[in-house]
Amino acid sequence: MPSYQPWCHGNITRSKAEDLLSKAARDGSFLIRDSESIQGAYALCVLYQNCVYTYRILPNEDKKLSVQASDGVPIRFFSMLPELVEAYYSTNMGLVTHLQYPVQREEESEEEPEACNLPPQLPPRNFAANDVKEYDPKSSEQACNSLTDTYLMRLQHMDLSSVPEEHLLAIQEYLRTSICSDAEQVQNGYPTLPGLKKLTMAICKNLNRYGNHEITRILPALEIFHRVFEQQLSPGTGYYPRQVGGNLNPLQLEQLTKLLYSIEDKAKSSVFESVGHDGGHRKSLIPTVTFEVKQESLGISTKMFLKVDVESGKLYFKKSKDGPEDKYFVHNKILQLVKSQKMHAKLAIAVETEKEKILRKEFVFENAKKREGFCQLLQQMKNKHSEKPEPDMITVFVGTWNMGNAGCPHNINSWFQCKGQGKTQDDTADQIPHDFYVIGTQEDPLGEREWSDTVKGVLRNITNISFKQVAIHTLWNIRIIVLAKPEHENRISHVFSDSVKTGIANTLGNKGAVGVSFMFNGTSFGFVNSHLTSGSEKKIRRNQNYINILRFLNLGDKKLNPFDITHRFTHLFWLGDLNYRVELPSTEAEYMVTKIKQQQYQELLSKDQLSMERNDGKVFLHFAEEEITFAPTYRFERDTREKYAYTKAKATGTKYNLPSWCDRVLRKSYPLVHVDCQAYGCTNDIMTSDHSPVFASFQVGVASQFVSNATQGGIQIMNCVATLLTKSKTKFFIEYHSSCLEKTVKTSEGENTEHSEGSIKVWFGNQVQLTPIICDPEYLLDQHILICVKSTDSDESYGEGCVALRAAQFCYTEFQITLTHHGEKTGTLTGGIQLHTSEGKTTEKLYDFIKVEKDDTVAPKGKGGDSNKYDLSSHVATSKYLYIFLLCLYFCLLFHRCSVTQAHDISNPNYMGVSFQKGNVIDKGWSYSMPPKNNPVTGQGSKEPRKVGHDASTCSITNPTGEGEQKSEMFDNPLYGSMGKSHSRGHDQDHQQKDQLTPADAFFTSFKQADGDLDRPPLPTPRNRSFTCSETKPQPQPPTPLTLHPSVYKKPVVPSRSEGGMGPNRPPLPSKSRPGVPEPQITKPRDYRENEGRHHSPHKTVSV
Repeated sequence: MPSYQPWCHGNITRSKAEDLLSKAARDGSFLIRDSESIQGAYALCVLYQNCVYTYRILPNEDKKLSVQASDGVPIRFFSMLPELVEAYYSTNMGLVTHLQYPVQREEESEEEPEACNLPPQLPPRNFAANDVKEYDPKSSEQACNSLTDTYLMRLQHMDLSSVPEEHLLAIQEYLRTSICSDAEQVQNGYPTLPGLKKLTMAICKNLNRYGNHEITRILPALEIFHRVFEQQLSPGTGYYPRQVGGNLNPLQLEQLTKLLYSIEDKAKSSVFESVGHDGGHRKSLIPTVTFEVKQESLGISTKMFLKVDVESGKLYFKKSKDGPEDKYFVHNKILQLVKSQKMHAKLAIAVETEKEKILRKEFVFENAKKREGFCQLLQQMKNKHSEKPEPDMITVFVGTWNMGNAGCPHNINSWFQCKGQGKTQDDTADQIPHDFYVIGTQEDPLGEREWSDTVKGVLRNITNISFKQVAIHTLWNIRIIVLAKPEHENRISHVFSDSVKTGIANTLGNKGAVGVSFMFNGTSFGFVNSHLTSGSEKKIRRNQNYINILRFLNLGDKKLNPFDITHRFTHLFWLGDLNYRVELPSTEAEYMVTKIKQQQYQELLSKDQLSMERNDGKVFLHFAEEEITFAPTYRFERDTREKYAYTKAKATGTKYNLPSWCDRVLRKSYPLVHVDCQAYGCTNDIMTSDHSPVFASFQVGVASQFVSNATQGGIQIMNCVATLLTKSKTKFFIEYHSSCLEKTVKTSEGENTEHSEGSIKVWFGNQVQLTPIICDPEYLLDQHILICVKSTDSDESYGEGCVALRAAQFCYTEFQITLTHHGEKTGTLTGGIQLHTSEGKTTEKLYDFIKVEKDDTVAPKGKGGDSNKYDLSSHVATSKYLYIFLLCLYFCLLFHRCSVTQAHDISNPNYMGVSFQKGNVIDKGWSYSMPPKNNPVTGQGSKEPRKVGHDASTCSITNPTGEGEQKSEMFDNPLYGSMGKSHSRGHDQDHQQKDQLTPADAFFTSFKQADGDLDRPPLPTPRNRSFTCSETKPQPQPPTPLTLHPSVYKKPVVPSRSEGGMGPNRPPLPSKSRPGVPEPQITKPRDYRENEGRHHSPHKTVSV
C-alpha cells in the first residue's frame, strides 16, 4: 500500500482508526488501514452520522482490488488503491455515503539513536527466519534456494587453492543441502545446527592423529568457511544464518575458538560417562536439612528439631539435634501444612498416625523465610515420591538482566538461587531445582553458544543436573533462552519462537522483543523478553512498543489468530528491561538516593511510570506483579552497588537517569489456575553492568495429557450480552475457541441496541451447546473457553475474553468478563455457563498440600495432656449434628428474615486481582457474579433489603464492585482438602474487601471464593463442602433445560470455635431449594450497570 497517500494508515488498530474518524467529526471522512483478519486485505473505514462503517477491500487471484459494499451494486475491480479511492468519491457506489474527506495520518515522533545501543558488530548466531511470522512451503523452499545460491556464489569467488579437496567437497555439500535443514531446525526451536556440527567434525577428524601438521591443513578450510558467512546478506534473500556474535578481533582467534568448542564437547561427554551420568544427566540429590523450631504445649515452649530427608521421603521429629531418629513420618502420612497468617513463622503439620488418627503439631520457626524453605522441601518431597504419572505443579525461574554490553562475571550463582534484595529464598532451598529456567538478557554481547554453555554450567554446579535447552532466540542484543529438566523432555511440544523490532521506525532491532512458547502436557506457556524505548520522557513511546509487541509477536497456537498473546496461553510471563522510570524531577535525585538507602521505597514506587500506566489501563491490562521490596535496579556505577550514576554528560548537556525499577517480571494466567510467586528481587553481587539482574520464582499449576472413555457431557453458554466500546455500525457474533472442543463454534448474529455514547449493547439470546472432546470432570475442570466477539462485515475481533469451566463445577454460574483487544479494554460480556460431565472423581492437587489458616485455631484437648491429638471419626460425627442444627436454622431464617445474600466472588489474583482501578471500582477482568435483575444491590447500609430466593442449579449473586458489603469466608480445615491458600498480594491489595467469617455460608452458599482472599488457589472441591439438589428435583425453566449430573452429598466441615462463626453481625444464610418446600420467586440477574438506568431486558422472570 503506498505510504505517501494521506488516507493510508498502514497497520493501525481498529480502535485507533475509530478515534481518528471521531476527531474528524465530518460525514464522509475516511481512511484505509490494513485488515486485522485477512493477510493482504484492507479495511475502508467511513464516518457517517457519528458512526463508523467498515468495508473490506479484498484482492482476487490477479491481485485486483474490490470493495465489499451493499448487495445489488456491481462489483468493480481496481489495480491500485488510489484508483479505487478516486472511484468511490462518486455517489451511489454502495457505501453508506461517498468518500469526501481523507483523514490525515498522524506523525510519529522518531526515536533518537542512542550511542550505547548501536547494532552489534556482528549479529548473533541464528536465522532471520525467526523474524518471519508465517510462511508457506513454497516461499520457504525459494528462500532456501536463494540462500544456497548466494553462499555457493561467494565460495566460487574465493581463492580455494590452499583448501584440501575433501574439505572443499564437504563445504559445498553443506551449502547445497544441509544448510536448509539447519534453518528448518532453528525455525522449529532447535538451534543446535546438526549439519554444521557434522561438517566441522568431518574437517577435524584427523586432528588427533596428525597434530600440528593437520592444523595447517584444516585452518585454510575453516578460514574459507568463515569468510562465506562474514559478509552481510542483502535484504530480501530469505532465511539465512546470522554471523557469530561477540568481539572477534583476530580471525585466528575465532578459528581456535571453534576448535576449542569441539574439544570441550568431547571432554564433557567423557566426563559425564565416567561419573555415571544417565544420558549425560545426573539426578539432583537434595541433602537432608534440619530446622530448629519451638513447640508450645500447655503454655510451655519446647525446643524441637525437624529433619527433612527429601530423598528417602521422611520427616523426623527430634528433641535434640543429635538425638535418635526413631520418630518419623513418611511422605504419604504427611497430610497437610497449614501456615498461620497471624504469625508468619508459625506452621501446623497434620500427619496421620498408625491408628489412623490425625495428629496436628504446631511449630514456630526462626523466621518466615525458614518456614518457607521448610514448606518448599516438604512439597519437593511429596512431588518426588508421588504416585501420579504426570506432575500437576511445576516451578519456573524467570530472570532478566541488562548486561550493559559487558561480559559475564565468573560467579552468577546468586541470580539463579534468588539471593539478594527483596522477596528471596532461604538457604535451605538453594539446591531445590526449578523445572524450567527462563532467562532474558538485553545488551548481551555474547554469542548464543557461549551464553547457553555459561547458563548450563551454572545450573549444573548448583543442581547437579544437565538441563536441556528448549529454545533460544536472539534479536540483535536481546535474547531469551529456555532450559528444562531432562525428565520433562517428552512432555514439551509445539515449541515456537519469534521476535518483533520496535527500534527506530520499527525497523531496527536495538529495541524490541523476543519470545518463546510451548506446550507442557496440556498447559500452554508463553515467555516474552522485551527491551523498550529508554528515556524518562518517552513513556508514551514505551506504551506503543508494548502494543506493537502484542500485535505482531507470533507465538502459540496458530488457530487462535483472533487472540493476541495475552489470551493464547494458560500462563504468560513478560520480563525484560521495560525502561519505565520513576517520574520525579531531576532536582529530587539526592532525595531519592536517601530514601533508597533507608529502604523506604513506597513513595518512589507511587511515582513509578509502569505502575501508573497500569493503573490507568494503558499497558499490561490484567497482568500481575509481585510486590516490589528491593531497591531500583538502574542506574548503578559499574563494579559497585553502593552508588547510583544518575547523571550522564552529553553534547547537548547533562542527561539525568534517576534510579528506577526498569527491570521487571509480570505475569498473566487464565482464570482459576494456580500461580504463586515465591521470590521476586534483585542480586547484590553481580556488578559488571549498570543494571542489577532481577529474579522471580513461580509455582505453577499444570494440566496433564488426558485419556478417558467418558463420552457423555456438554457445555452450555447462554444469555450472553456484550457491551462494546465502539461507534461501528455493524452486526456481531461470538466465536468460542478451546483445545477441549471438537471445533470452533459460532453463534448467530446478535441484536444491537443503543446503550450510551460511544458504546453498543448486543444481545445474544440463543443458547449455545459446546461439545468437548473428553467429558471426564478431571479433564474439563482444568479447561477454559476463549470468547471472541466479531463483526459480520469485516470478520475482525472487537474484544476477547476467557471463561474457566471450573467456575461451573457445581451449578449453573453467571459470569462477567472484560473484553480486550490488542491490550485495550473494548467492553464487557455477561452470560451464564453450565457444565454437564460424566461421573468421575477429581484427584488431589500438589498445591493443595500447603494452605493458609486465617486465624489460629484452638484444637480440642485430649487425654494425656496432648492438645494436638484428636480422633477424625468424632470430628465427623460432630459435623453431622451441627449440620442438622444449621439446616433447621436455615428454614427459620428463610421465612423470618429478608436480605440479599452476600456470596463469594470467585477471583484469581494472578489473572486480574491486581488490575487497574478507576475511582473506587476495580476492573477485575472477570468475575462470576451479578446482582439481581429487578432488585437493588444492598450492602451494609441498606435499609430496605428484599427477599431473594435461589435456585439450586444457579450460583449465588453478589456485588461486582465490592462496595459497601461484607463478604463471608469459606472456612478451611487443615485436615481436609484445601479451599485455597493465601499468598502475597499485588500492588492493589489494599483495595480489596476483607472477609467476614460466616460458617453457615460455608455449607449453603454457592462455591465462590471470597473476593478479599485474592491469592488463594480457587479449588472449591466437592469433597470439602458440597450440597446440591438431587436430579429428582424439578428443573427450572430455561436457560437450564438439561439435567444436572447427580449430586454427591458430603459431610460438612466443622469450623473451630476461634472462628467465631455465630457472631450477631453475620450475613444471613442463603436460601437453598429443598424438595417439598415452597420457595419465593427469584428473578434473573442483570447487568449491574443498569442500577441507575431502566433499560429493557429480554430476560424473563422465572419462578422456582
